[in-house]
Amino acid sequence: MSIPTARSIDVRGLLTDHSLEMTGKDVPHLLEARTSIPQGTRINVTFLENEDLRVRIRAARTVRDLGFVPVPHISARRFDSEAMLEEYLGALQADGAVDHVFAVGGDPATPHGPYGDALSVIASGVLQRYGVRSASIAGYPDGHPDISEAELWAALTDKAAALHEQGLAGGIITQFGFDVDPVIAWVEEVRRRGITLPIRVGVPGPAGIRRLVRYASRFGIGTSAGIAKKYGFSITNLVGTAGPDKFIGELAERLDPGLHGGVKLHFYTFGGLGATSSWITDRQKEAQR
Repeated sequence: MSIPTARSIDVRGLLTDHSLEMTGKDVPHLLEARTSIPQGTRINVTFLENEDLRVRIRAARTVRDLGFVPVPHISARRFDSEAMLEEYLGALQADGAVDHVFAVGGDPATPHGPYGDALSVIASGVLQRYGVRSASIAGYPDGHPDISEAELWAALTDKAAALHEQGLAGGIITQFGFDVDPVIAWVEEVRRRGITLPIRVGVPGPAGIRRLVRYASRFGIGTSAGIAKKYGFSITNLVGTAGPDKFIGELAERLDPGLHGGVKLHFYTFGGLGATSSWITDRQKEAQR
């Protein structure tokens, strides 16, 4: 689907300096897709329960070796001890892959060790001791199924303040969504609260429709019918692939740099790094026509 020329400059701006996400086991896919990814692209490396330290470090090292910027995830509640976190940060530092991290609470309902949330990691001062210069934090425009809205806003405000107090640069990466309305409202509320950190809006890369609906359901992001209506596919036909054309086009139309500040895109590559990178390249070419 072509993006209308009337908003092509805005779309190009959104697609420029995008970031990507991969798992530790995606290294072969990254190697295959490397020529389609611009040098210097930020690539987040997730912290999955079924991947060990060796897998995560290898992924971050490969990102760096290929000329991209590794952003390893620090999943606070998954660390059994301070020593485990320091081992991870030390290994990243030894490989020159620790400048930027993404600090997040993580999935476990009960912390495995001393860190109950991302704030406790940021406030501890351990990140700077191992050379971290910038820490991104999570944002939830569609809310969180297990955390109240008031708690989410308090956590975001406290984490932004802690980054400033610790002398760390940072940014906000949001959970992926399908509806522009809550994203715009959320960004405006972030700015109203005086939080000036740059924001990367989470976007699902092109992927199978069934997979998109499954992930959205898992994270409590709307109903299947609502997703279909906003994202532009039919809930009666879940065969095929859907891309974020409609979402990005509407987001570009509605963003106002003077009001919303710095906003970029972060792609969750459910359909694969190669498919997402090719999709971005194609849309950039369309936007130049």
